[in-house]
Amino acid sequence: MSSLISSKLSHSSRRLPLALLSLAAASLLAAGCAGTVASSNPATSNITGSSFVIATDAPMAAVTSFSVQINSIVATESNGSTVSLISGTPTVDFARYNGLQTLLDMNDVPAGTYTGVTITLGPATLAYLNTSGAVPTITSEAATLTTSTLTYTTPTPIVVSQSGPAGLHLDFDLAKSIQVNSSGQITGTVTPTFNVSAVGPGDAGAYIDEFDAAVVSVNVAGQSFVVQGPHGRQFTIDVTGNTAWDNGESISALTTSSIVCVSGELDKADSTIDADEVAILSQNGFYASGQVTYVTQTSGSPATGFDLYVRGLLPTTTGLTLGQIAQVDLSGSENFFIYRMHNPLTQFLFNADNMLAGQDVAIGGPASGATNPQAVTTKRVVLRHWGYNGTVVAGSINAGAGTFQMQVNGFAGLLIPQTVTVYASSVTAFRDGLTAFSSVTASTNVRVVGLLVKDPISGQTVLLARYVDLLN
Repeated sequence: MSSLISSKLSHSSRRLPLALLSLAAASLLAAGCAGTVASSNPATSNITGSSFVIATDAPMAAVTSFSVQINSIVATESNGSTVSLISGTPTVDFARYNGLQTLLDMNDVPAGTYTGVTITLGPATLAYLNTSGAVPTITSEAATLTTSTLTYTTPTPIVVSQSGPAGLHLDFDLAKSIQVNSSGQITGTVTPTFNVSAVGPGDAGAYIDEFDAAVVSVNVAGQSFVVQGPHGRQFTIDVTGNTAWDNGESISALTTSSIVCVSGELDKADSTIDADEVAILSQNGFYASGQVTYVTQTSGSPATGFDLYVRGLLPTTTGLTLGQIAQVDLSGSENFFIYRMHNPLTQFLFNADNMLAGQDVAIGGPASGATNPQAVTTKRVVLRHWGYNGTVVAGSINAGAGTFQMQVNGFAGLLIPQTVTVYASSVTAFRDGLTAFSSVTASTNVRVVGLLVKDPISGQTVLLARYVDLLN
């Protein structure tokens, strides 16, 4: 365990769900909204449409990982006809995308009106903050599922047609799923609980916040490139003159050694992904992402390294392991930038002088430099959005400035023991029971999805909010 985990862990847990979407005929997507309406052709029809699956999660603060194999997701028409919405048996970590949505799969299925979905789960593992001993640690163990097959009726039908993709939003509720004993300790037993709903392109729940994938081929003239996602499927990404490229790069910089992060929407016409944001995470065929747990730094000097709790990894054949901590070395020649932020001032907000425990970052470099998890070399470090769960501090809400203070809880709270000032702006979205900044009240539990940075002037820890969610 990193030195910070050994010395700072301590806090309570909350809830963490994951949203999956799946349906129709070319791309699956997930994360909560109402569905589309189109034809009601039976599943036996030769006409197909697009379906997509997107994933997100709601928070349970003590849970650092809940990975489960999805054996199948099957949609059912009212006449009993069924179709499969996913290919293969991907393993998904429902605690990875805290408040963000990612693409899981895309498939073609027969056009029709689907009113039910059956989810079959396979083996699962659970990692969580264990505070039962004198020194808190992260415990990882096989999870015991009370049931592996779940059947739901969607509140509105999932309607698949040729006119555009449709999807199913599966929100995995960790707070209701993961069982605790009378002392509040996690037992390892999981009663899988999903919230399901239909979703279509253009719905808020169909937006892809972050999709990490390896580049397979590039068509500069056609302004598109093909990527292979973490579960082995290939997807076409379309870019335009309106697509923002982080770090001043462009499609001409892509090679088959590039690993990218893409944000955007599924195209209604051809079920490709229309990217509005692209960042090159690596040009050397390796990337890892997760939370910084400790920064090696002497006061007044740039950081010489940091510990990274690994949540994402490509390829998986290096010395790093998902759910474990890697030690990343910094030489001083790394390229630092912030995802979705193009202002030149970002160099002052995020660099080797301003790294913080609790930040969510991606690193990129040569795979040969990641064979030793105790000394990973990197060429790029990218700060990204992540969800922080906490409690609004009484008396801290300043409507005029659009700020409030929050005490972060759970695993991240061990890394960020200090009170954090949250900054909301005109682009901040309020969700899950919050409608505007004015609906944030003292002592309520919230999740703020945003960028954790150090104020370069005051040195205080601040959180630039992209989403603010109310936690039940």
